[in-house]
Amino acid sequence: MDKNILGYEKTSVLLRKFAVPSIVAMLVSSLYNIVDQIFIGQGVGYLGNAATNVAFPLTTICLAISLLIGVGCAAGFSLELGAGNKDKAEHYVKNALGMALIFGLLYLIVILVFLRPMLKVFGATGDIIEYAVDYTRITAFGMPVLVATNVLSNLIRADGGPSYSMICMIVGAVINTLLDPLFIFVFKLGMAGAAWATIIGQYFSFFAALMYLKKFKSIKLSGKLLEFKIKTWLKIASLGMSNNLNQVAITIVQIVLNNSLTYYGALSVYGSEIPLAGCGIVMKVNSILISVFVGLAQGSQPIIGFNYGAKKYDRVKDTYKKAILTSICIGFIGFLLFQIIPETIVALFGKGDALYIEFSVKFMKIFLFMIAFTGVQIISSNFFSAIGKPLKGVFLSLTRQVIFLIPLLLILPLLFGIDGVMFSGPVSDSIAATICFVMVMIEFKKMNK
Repeated sequence: MDKNILGYEKTSVLLRKFAVPSIVAMLVSSLYNIVDQIFIGQGVGYLGNAATNVAFPLTTICLAISLLIGVGCAAGFSLELGAGNKDKAEHYVKNALGMALIFGLLYLIVILVFLRPMLKVFGATGDIIEYAVDYTRITAFGMPVLVATNVLSNLIRADGGPSYSMICMIVGAVINTLLDPLFIFVFKLGMAGAAWATIIGQYFSFFAALMYLKKFKSIKLSGKLLEFKIKTWLKIASLGMSNNLNQVAITIVQIVLNNSLTYYGALSVYGSEIPLAGCGIVMKVNSILISVFVGLAQGSQPIIGFNYGAKKYDRVKDTYKKAILTSICIGFIGFLLFQIIPETIVALFGKGDALYIEFSVKFMKIFLFMIAFTGVQIISSNFFSAIGKPLKGVFLSLTRQVIFLIPLLLILPLLFGIDGVMFSGPVSDSIAATICFVMVMIEFKKMNK
């Protein structure tokens, strides 16, 4: 019998054990921005909400860097463990830590040097940019530890400690949630208060994750903790590229979306700021379900990677099918909520005039209409990375966001105005999910042979 439970425990039990903590960790991570937006909406107003929407691409870029390193390292780590190569698995961990340090610091420098130009590219208007600057010039100093924490979290899950990874994220989120109202309403710090609450929580999560380095179960770290081997960095990057590009695509979509909403909003009764604020709410709410789907993908990754390395293909297919079915069921629950009680959800993020409420509700109901199938693309692209076929994963990660959604965001508004922006979401989700199913079924047939 295999010594590692990934090779013999029921896949349903493993998926629950690994995916639930991963989902909670991802949800907690997304709650940083959502909690900020709720308190900012109540304490600053809808212009503050619009500002956090404009600043959000900085966070998605940071998560893209984190996933490039973290998922890539965890995939290599799991494949080597499945093949019985513990020395190579340790090598992946040390190089991932070195990558996290270098990339995190470089990203901080880029933000500090190019902050205002970046915010303008992200869609900031004259009324919004100062709010966004107040927020991001503080949160920028949390970006390096956010990269490191996410990398460590992926490694901890791959090592068989998903619950510990979850606790690390919860610690930071709880601190952020407690400090937000204190800094915004008591100390009257406004946007800066929300930013300080965010990075303080992030640092607590980082230190909690750092403590795990002495507790690895599958390997024992010895010698230097940081390695800088370019060949290994490139291998990590190739395995993490599909998840990375998925986040990069989200960033590009957010930028195109913001600018489209600003332009076509100015041509409608809503104006420029209301669509930005309403979209910000919808995208933050959407990020909750995206976090669930990413958590499912990350939770299934070590199971799929280990068993593929051990050539247990039936367990690989079974894990994928269970992850997909779970994502569709959860997505359908989200669909019902977005269609039945959108006004209640929008109200959580502060008050606004009738046009603001009208646009936010309409945008939520249309843009997220196919949310039940969004997880198919995320889990499928991660599936190919987990089995060591990153190019297919990269392609699938680009389908929904870059190959279909961005062209639709540019074409449909020419025909339908600002409504065309809304309809681009469900159309791209439908096409991408279909392509993912076809490619995975083809891969299953290859495994059968």
